[in-house]
Amino acid sequence: MKLVAGLGNVGDKYCFTRHNAGFMVVDKMAVLNDITFKEDKRLKCFLGKYRHGFDEILLIKPTTFMNLSGEAVQLVMNYYKISIEDLIVVYDDISLELGKIRFRPNGSDGGHNGIKSVIKCLGTQNIPRLKIGIGPQPPVPSETFVLQNFYKDQLEIIKPVLKTAVSGLEYYFDNGMQKTQNEYN
Repeated sequence: MKLVAGLGNVGDKYCFTRHNAGFMVVDKMAVLNDITFKEDKRLKCFLGKYRHGFDEILLIKPTTFMNLSGEAVQLVMNYYKISIEDLIVVYDDISLELGKIRFRPNGSDGGHNGIKSVIKCLGTQNIPRLKIGIGPQPPVPSETFVLQNFYKDQLEIIKPVLKTAVSGLEYYFDNGMQKTQNEYN
């Protein structure tokens, strides 16, 4: 079983904010694979499953809000006995230009509180990840910028990125991190 953890904040007011790029990718993956999410209060997330080749893919959107995302990721991994090698976390990256994506096998939190929580709860920085570019940041505090909605013209840029991210994730399941980085970064 593979786990795709999209990071974001629950609730309508956050739906199209830059900080919800991880949720947006997982939502796009769900739509393309005809999946409906169900809330699992014990695991603190919305959860959906589908098959990709021989793998069962588990999609989650934590209900803990961004800064506590690691709690849900850890609960799901423990419950389903998923190893870190079978996890990929998807989240927004303010230092990456809008329209770009970047697969990474590991790294620091880069100041992102969602991945910081995941790193803390799992006890390692060796967490496969897919970063969705939302930058560049204008001269406003990052907390303000990430919680603003994408502008209409930015949504037009992000829509095809979501589809590319989904195809990149499925490529990753089949080919591993190195080949995926060469193909999609």
